[in-house]
Amino acid sequence: MTNSSKAAPSTVAVALHGVSKHYGNVHAVDGVELTVQRGELFGLIGHNGAGKSTLFKMMLGLIAATAGEIQVAGTSVRGSDFRVTRRKIGYLPENLVLYDNLSALETLRFFAKLKGADQASCPALLEQVGLADVGKRAVHEFSKGMRQRLGFAQALLGKPDVLFLDEPSNGLDPMAIREFYAHLRDLREQGVTIVITSHILADLQERVDRLAIMASGKIQAVGSVHALREQLDLPLSIALRVEPSAQAELKAHLQAISGVDLQVVDGEVVVRCPRPVKMAVLAALSPLGARLIDLHIHEPSLEDLFFGLRS
Repeated sequence: MTNSSKAAPSTVAVALHGVSKHYGNVHAVDGVELTVQRGELFGLIGHNGAGKSTLFKMMLGLIAATAGEIQVAGTSVRGSDFRVTRRKIGYLPENLVLYDNLSALETLRFFAKLKGADQASCPALLEQVGLADVGKRAVHEFSKGMRQRLGFAQALLGKPDVLFLDEPSNGLDPMAIREFYAHLRDLREQGVTIVITSHILADLQERVDRLAIMASGKIQAVGSVHALREQLDLPLSIALRVEPSAQAELKAHLQAISGVDLQVVDGEVVVRCPRPVKMAVLAALSPLGARLIDLHIHEPSLEDLFFGLRS
């Protein structure tokens, strides 16, 4: 009897198993294990030389791994089928090389021809990235931010299923960065998988689903920002404004809680405490009533997590 049922499609868009890249004695990437889910906005962060760009190039099949296996969209990057799969992958390198004498529209059409994408889609892509009004201008007239927008447009050619974006916000002003991440949210809602690196950690903190922290060619930690906060257990701080007459009482309430440090800075009370006692600290504020004027809880930022992991 023939089984006519079909296997459910994999939920994994990118999978790396034991991936290494060695240049002589230099281990640029060293034993990386990583999976990225379909439709996930995934961040990859690390210091210069951590191995991020090398990892990107291996995932794109641009350089061969020394060891290990990489699959993108269910296809091995070493296999003969990956040539076809790569047409459904978008890539924005950190330093995109453009032909300065071509116009923006000519540039997109050039890349579309190389990729086998529909050249008729180029004007709409320019509009999508905010370059419709300058499509006929030569690229040498473009600012760095405009070049970056054009680079993003070429990455979107062919409606990719997976996007690799290496430092994509370079040269973008704050408004353009907001618009860029709005585009990414729309793409993610359409099921596009996005892997992104950025040195601007604040940009990624509230925008990625998960991220990996890389150092010395290895993945040091993987998870959501919340999960990494729980994992690293970094202290948080609570800034309080209380009536001056309540400061002594506040100190008395907090002295019984282990690990709490209290300082008064310019009339503001700053409480630093381990994460497990956060609720106990908040409960200790209750007796102050209306004498507690305001409070602000500062959770460890992505930058705090990054440096906390490296320390």
